[in-house]
Amino acid sequence: MTEINVVCVGRIKEKYWNDAISEYSKRLSRYCKLNIIEVSDEKTPDNAPEAIELQIKDKEGERILKKISDNAYVIALAIDGKKYTSTALSNHVKELEVRGKSNITFVIGGSLGLSSKVFERSSEKLSFSDMTYPHQMMRVILLEQIYRCYKISNGEPYHK
Repeated sequence: MTEINVVCVGRIKEKYWNDAISEYSKRLSRYCKLNIIEVSDEKTPDNAPEAIELQIKDKEGERILKKISDNAYVIALAIDGKKYTSTALSNHVKELEVRGKSNITFVIGGSLGLSSKVFERSSEKLSFSDMTYPHQMMRVILLEQIYRCYKISNGEPYHK
């Protein structure tokens, strides 16, 4: 069974996001071993200069990298990443599994994004949109799409 890891910056405090994450985690348990790994975020001062923002991303990036196993195929979420349809993403994940990638790790950055070192460690970048989403919402969207991937690849019905 493939291990899917979602490494993300920050904790989710709102019950409604946690409820949605729990629901998709439960649904995914039939298809993969899901691990959601949270690392703490850094406080970002208002109007922080670029140098401070880079330091913050680097600190968060160090925490992220410590949570990624050596054998992981890493997919970093980024606005400038590759965009897939749901069917194409499903085919991509299935192809990774066929190629023996049994540990797929998705990375969601904090409010400032991901550090260059996280991108260097990544096997690819994935974009869901040219828009920016709150990381809490992105976690739910990502889990829904992973669930959709497995439903599609197993030929099971799922709304379009």
